[in-house]
Amino acid sequence: MWNWEKVNKHIDYSFQMSEQSLSSRETSFLINEETMPAKRFNLFLRRRLMFQKNQQSKDSIFFRDGIRQIDFVLSYVDDIKKDAELKAERRKEFEKNLRKTGLELEIEDKRDSEDGRTYFVKIHAPWEVLVTYAEVLGIKMPIKESDIPRPKHTPISYVLGPVRLPLSVKYPRPEYFTAQFSRHRQELFLIEDQATFFPSSSRNRIVYYILSRCPFGIEDGKKRFGIERLLNSNTYSSAYPLHDGQYWKPSEPPNPTNERYTLHQNWARFSYFYKEQPLDLIKNYYGEKIGIYFVFLGFYTEMLFFAAVVGLACFIYGLLSMEHNTSSTEICDPEIGGQMIMCPLCDQVCDYWRLNSTCLASKFSHLFDNESTVFFAIFMGIWVTLFLEFWKQRQARLEYEWDLVDFEEEQQQLQLRPEFEAMCKHRKLNAVTKEMEPYMPLYTRIPWYCLSGATVTLWMSLVVTSMVAVIVYRLSVFATFASFMESDASLKQVKSFLTPQITTSLTGSCLNFIVILILNFFYEKISAWITKMEIPRTYQEYESSLTLKMFLFQFVNFYSSCFYVAFFKGKFVGYPGKYTYLFNEWRSEECDPGGCLIELTTQLTIIMTGKQIFGNIKEAIYPLALNWWRRRKARTNSEKLYSRWEQDHDLESFGPLGLFYEYLETVTQFGFVTLFVASFPLAPLLALINNIVEIRVDAWKLTTQYRRTVASKAHSIGVWQDILYGMAVLSVATNAFIVAFTSDIIPRLVYYYAYSTNATQPMTGYVNNSLSVFLIADFPNHTAPSEKRDFITCRYRDYRYPPDDENKYFHNMQFWHVLAAKMTFIIVMEHVVFLVKFLLAWMIPDVPKDVVERIKREKLMTIKILHDFELNKLKENLGINSNEFAKHVMIEENKAQLAKSTI
Repeated sequence: MWNWEKVNKHIDYSFQMSEQSLSSRETSFLINEETMPAKRFNLFLRRRLMFQKNQQSKDSIFFRDGIRQIDFVLSYVDDIKKDAELKAERRKEFEKNLRKTGLELEIEDKRDSEDGRTYFVKIHAPWEVLVTYAEVLGIKMPIKESDIPRPKHTPISYVLGPVRLPLSVKYPRPEYFTAQFSRHRQELFLIEDQATFFPSSSRNRIVYYILSRCPFGIEDGKKRFGIERLLNSNTYSSAYPLHDGQYWKPSEPPNPTNERYTLHQNWARFSYFYKEQPLDLIKNYYGEKIGIYFVFLGFYTEMLFFAAVVGLACFIYGLLSMEHNTSSTEICDPEIGGQMIMCPLCDQVCDYWRLNSTCLASKFSHLFDNESTVFFAIFMGIWVTLFLEFWKQRQARLEYEWDLVDFEEEQQQLQLRPEFEAMCKHRKLNAVTKEMEPYMPLYTRIPWYCLSGATVTLWMSLVVTSMVAVIVYRLSVFATFASFMESDASLKQVKSFLTPQITTSLTGSCLNFIVILILNFFYEKISAWITKMEIPRTYQEYESSLTLKMFLFQFVNFYSSCFYVAFFKGKFVGYPGKYTYLFNEWRSEECDPGGCLIELTTQLTIIMTGKQIFGNIKEAIYPLALNWWRRRKARTNSEKLYSRWEQDHDLESFGPLGLFYEYLETVTQFGFVTLFVASFPLAPLLALINNIVEIRVDAWKLTTQYRRTVASKAHSIGVWQDILYGMAVLSVATNAFIVAFTSDIIPRLVYYYAYSTNATQPMTGYVNNSLSVFLIADFPNHTAPSEKRDFITCRYRDYRYPPDDENKYFHNMQFWHVLAAKMTFIIVMEHVVFLVKFLLAWMIPDVPKDVVERIKREKLMTIKILHDFELNKLKENLGINSNEFAKHVMIEENKAQLAKSTI
């Protein structure tokens, strides 16, 4: 654990000491800056800039001296509003305090910028600053090259040779034994060159840590600090670390190796979609937090491959068995389905229709509703368990490989948000640091929590209301479709795929998808606003609160229509003469004679595919268009040097929540793949194709269209892992209910084993058995078709007694047998899948055995190296020879053993 009291004291002490120990050159510079006439100073600075800029490359990432590397860039524009003086004073104080911490600054005048209005403050962290804050942040650095060999490739790895990246790209650096850096033990670490010892990701992380804690003045009696507050008040317009260079060409000396170019060549190109990802290089360049997202996305995509293969096999089975399906054959047969007159699907305007008019729809339904549906539902319950358990192992292996075993939460996530400090009027003693810190009593937050809860509830209610509105739309237009699609033509045995049910389902699903996108767009804005109004204390609290709101809303928004079709549609219809009505006006929707599964498949396909296509297009085009427009506006002075910091300034900012939305998108897709996969075996295949594209789209936009993000650490995917576990458990129940109540497989099995009378072809007569008989004369006047027919009876989907029975229209015994079979199937399937899940979770260790051994080996070697280092240092300090030193150590050990035995 870090002692933050010591850290804070160290930082305050460094401010005091730096103020006292400013060199005479720096002091004179500050004095001259304050006393020299502005016009003369600016003229001098401008001439100097113009002179050296003519000799400077536009891709240079160094100060004008060509030696000091730029680690961070701040930009601002002159503000002509009334608070311009206040902002200028804040910047002056902030930059002065940055110099006191040891950072070196170089300012680019606006007249030398491309747009002629933007100032750039370039920041360099010298060696003394880096070693000081590397120790404060507990950054691990190499002390010895590791003697543990990398994992060897399995025999199948050679088959996957084309997928592999060159070793120099996959492993850009050797593996080392590492230890937390200490500036007093610099001889222990492998420092060959001070300029390259700390990678650029560590450098920008250190500089951002200083920027986030540097004060810029006292306002309203409170000490104000942090670059985030200055960005929020538009004192600075942006703050970002530089990319290594251009992504389309390697860097030229003296610039260091251009890792951005390497990433673009081997990762961010769509032609490399089949290649593995250079994960170590991603981590080195963007930090562990972004790196672990791509590890998760890649691992999830790899696991989807197995689910996609099995799902495709189930689909092919349905395709091959479609022509031999007895139910479809009977429906399509003019002598069977063609002679069955079905009851009208709506009141008055709908006519009777022949069953064989749904011939093609019944065949298409068999693609997804067949014997393999049960197998695939059980398989996916096991697959999701294997995925989560193997991800635990992958995460544990990653923690070892990326030195995150003893990782603690990043300070930038735990530090107080500027908004929280600004709103706090109370202070409280922190029990850990023993310092007074801002505090907000619970009673001041309760109104905002109530508002937040009410807003989330209101918007989820709005989603449900919009879903009901779509249902009303479907009920309203159904009669219109039925009036011209099921006229006399349907009684003439016309076979059509576009039945009123399918047509209404397609249009309703498309309309529902549009409504989902609109509601999602507005809710993203509102959820961010109400989360800010809650005034979370830390960035971690802010992100957790926003995650909860966004996930709850998206769960309801994207899945509510699928839940309706799967578990409610067609379940409470009633029967002819006694239908149930929505709002006493619209008759409840009925399922197709083949069941509602095909409609659930249609709904799921449109929403899932539409969301993925829309998301990828948005992610690719949105930053591209913004950057093009920004560059077009900025490049007004073509004769000026379009420098590296200006090029990055014109890129889009990834933002603190950029990764949040990427995880949200992936988890939403995971819900489609798991919650309703029994109705659509091709869902994993669609997700696999999308993720292959998604990886390259995300890589391309991060490498080419966004500014470089500040490197930050993370040892897991955080709260998203708990959400995935919750969805995995829920998916077992939803798929069991889909097979039991939405699919037609259970009624067919009951008929096969209990009611079939044909020994050679047991499924013969199933269609006739599944349809009940209704006497047309029993239709109430307000529901009977307006056009009179010569039919005496019509058929409808249910298990009820016929009109000539004393219990007419009541559920018959077969209905209860089918219901009992459905409930039995749900209980058996859930218990079997959960039993297998628990067995797999017990059998598969969270941390692989070889990783445990590697961690032990590394800890042992690190302790030994540190021990030998301290002994050698002590030996040098004592100034004695080896024999005397060994005798001295033995005497001390004997004394310790004697003292221990005495105790």
